[in-house]
Amino acid sequence: MKKGYILLAFLLLAGMILSACAPAATEAPTSAPAATTPPEEPTAEPPTEAAPPPEAYIACQVSDTGGTDDKSFNQFAWAGMERAKDELGVDIRFLESRGEADYEPNLNAFIEEGCDMIFGVGFLLNDATTAAATANPDVSFVGIDHAAPPELTNYLGSFYNIYEGTMGLGYLAAGMTKTGIIGVYAGINIPPVTAFSDGFYLGIQAYNEAHGTAVRLEGWDPVAQDGLFTGDFTDTDKGRTMTETLLDAGADIIMPVAGPVGAGSLAVFEERGTGLLVGVDTDWSAFYPDQADFVLASAMKRMDLVVFDAIKAGVDGTFTGGQFIGTLENGRVGMVVGSAWTDKVPADLMAEIEALGAKIVSGEVSAVYPR
Repeated sequence: MKKGYILLAFLLLAGMILSACAPAATEAPTSAPAATTPPEEPTAEPPTEAAPPPEAYIACQVSDTGGTDDKSFNQFAWAGMERAKDELGVDIRFLESRGEADYEPNLNAFIEEGCDMIFGVGFLLNDATTAAATANPDVSFVGIDHAAPPELTNYLGSFYNIYEGTMGLGYLAAGMTKTGIIGVYAGINIPPVTAFSDGFYLGIQAYNEAHGTAVRLEGWDPVAQDGLFTGDFTDTDKGRTMTETLLDAGADIIMPVAGPVGAGSLAVFEERGTGLLVGVDTDWSAFYPDQADFVLASAMKRMDLVVFDAIKAGVDGTFTGGQFIGTLENGRVGMVVGSAWTDKVPADLMAEIEALGAKIVSGEVSAVYPR
């Protein structure tokens, strides 16, 4: 019995010790702990927009009658525009004038479109282009066969001493004719046109003097500065009529200074199976490859180079006004023998023509008809 009390007392004492050593119960929180604020994510920068590509330089061309496919004056000037598009990334545009009433509206239309450079192609656009350049000093203007007023720094005029090229052609024609008669007719009696005939005449006279011959020119009187004119640069039927008249007068080589009107001459040559053409402005054997057998040679008026050079200066920011003169020396005028005739023209005749060209460049020989 005594042992049982002792055991019970021991158990009671052990329980008290264990209770004292147990950790106090954690009281339940009276409120939810504050939520932990997540770290702020860095503010995303708005995406950087790519800079817009620079706007293309805009070069615009207003022509007189005849479009960019006239195989002559306008088309060759347009070739310079196309080269600028290919090589410089220029935006090029074109408007054809049907007559004088269209010059000013066409120029103004391009001004409204924001063209950086505007070309007036053709002598007859000179006045309208001058007026537009005067009224719009922030736009660059270029005239083909134009005289730019010196006070306009935004207007580049260009003329071509084409008589330096056609003098060699007159010499060539005089050396190749079988009949001793050469013909010429033209579109309109204006200085850039008559310059072709003046040089052509002087070349024939130079050949006559060198060879003691009497080759003569029909269709142009350099003293009177008058001759055969169709009155336009578009009517090929008039070209046919002029050609028939000259062939019937004995001419076997004819130079039509009338742009695409000269296609009428080629048509007559094909029908009759006779006659040779001297082209103007461009290489007619290249523009009329199917009729190249009838193209003896052509006078080259390198408007394409002048157009390209002007646009490049505009793009580079170096464009200035003034007056450009194309010459035999700077390569902006010249002559080229037709593709079907390069091996048919006697070498000694070509040597004489080259020597004549050198004398023109040096000033020993003048290609300007004396007034």
